Amino acid sequence: MAERLFPIGIQTFEKIREDNYAYVDKTAQVYRLTHGSSTYFFLSRPRRFGKSLLISTLESYFKGRRDLFEGLAIAELEKEWKSYPVLHLDLTGTNYHEPDALKNILNLTLIRWEKKYGRGEGEVELGDRFMGIVERAREQAGLPVVLLVDEYEKPILDTLDDEEQQEKHRQTLNGFYGGIKKADRYLKFVLLTGVTKIGKLSVFSALNNLTDMSLMPEFSDICGITEKELESNFHEDIQAMADARGKTYEAMHAELKREYNGYHFCEEMTESVYNPFSLLKALAYKKLGHFWFESGTPTFLVQLLKKTRPNIDKLEGATVERDTIMSIDTYKDNPLPILYQSGYLTISEYDERFAEFTLGYPNIEVKEGFLKKLLPMVMGERQSTEFNISKFVRSLEKADTDDFFNRIDALHRQCTL
Repeated sequence: MAERLFPIGIQTFEKIREDNYAYVDKTAQVYRLTHGSSTYFFLSRPRRFGKSLLISTLESYFKGRRDLFEGLAIAELEKEWKSYPVLHLDLTGTNYHEPDALKNILNLTLIRWEKKYGRGEGEVELGDRFMGIVERAREQAGLPVVLLVDEYEKPILDTLDDEEQQEKHRQTLNGFYGGIKKADRYLKFVLLTGVTKIGKLSVFSALNNLTDMSLMPEFSDICGITEKELESNFHEDIQAMADARGKTYEAMHAELKREYNGYHFCEEMTESVYNPFSLLKALAYKKLGHFWFESGTPTFLVQLLKKTRPNIDKLEGATVERDTIMSIDTYKDNPLPILYQSGYLTISEYDERFAEFTLGYPNIEVKEGFLKKLLPMVMGERQSTEFNISKFVRSLEKADTDDFFNRIDALHRQCTL
């Protein structure tokens, strides 16, 4: 039997399908998303949770690449398979501390689009050039345009520690995103993905009909892997991992669940999902590990926690209002929303009466990673060599309540010195 290929770090739907990588079929959700009454969508998910793959899947779908979807749910649902003009803007993978980084990447993207659709006389500003491209793409194709933006707010998040540069990026993005509203009659579908909603960006103030699907139950599992998907797609892989580690299938499955499951992305708590990056790495390497943490911690989050110094022992069980859980606008006073959006906390309960979420660590990987890796980065020189985080975590897991509260008190004293 050929070796199983896991798409670790691969974010291109076309490559996954053509090279026969394992793929969890999310195309029924894609069909539902693209056949509703809305045109404009926003989706927030933590890093490495499949946002870029979703964007790539939509790109292949809207380009009419029926060949890539054979055997998937959408192959039976879609009857027309039209080829729409697709504009894909990817703002990942750039150092936005460089003064002209954002303008450069937008300019290069526009140049690429203009080679295909042309450039009108007098189009100088980024927003005007974008608007002209959309108009000409619609005219040339005879079909409305699809706009897909990956990590729409990354330039802002990367420069939270540099207010001057951040403001320049905000003005540039406002000028660019402002064109989306003007281009409404030419657009078929728009999706922006990112970690957080930034109210001061024109994309949210101008697009008052934008649908935030981040907490919608019908799309809570559009990224990530559910329990049912794990069983149906990776049963043999779990068994192979169990055999390699001398465990039963049931024991290995339970370990994977404790380590990587537990994320909730809707108030109904109808479905929890696994972190796909860590789960696939564990199955590929046949071992457990803090793979998500080892792939890097966002610089903006470290800077944020250093400034806000949250009370660590009160993070699990902390509450945040529904109106603010998706926003970063209050991050200087309240780090809870960004901890949720970044994947370090998740929804554990929702109180409809007060429209309030209770948060908690989703699983062991995140809890241990936060306390053993992220916390020392934040505490720096304030971290006491007498405080042993590994013992603290073991106390949590063993429910040693006396030792647990003693260590909580010790940690709290260090964080407030």
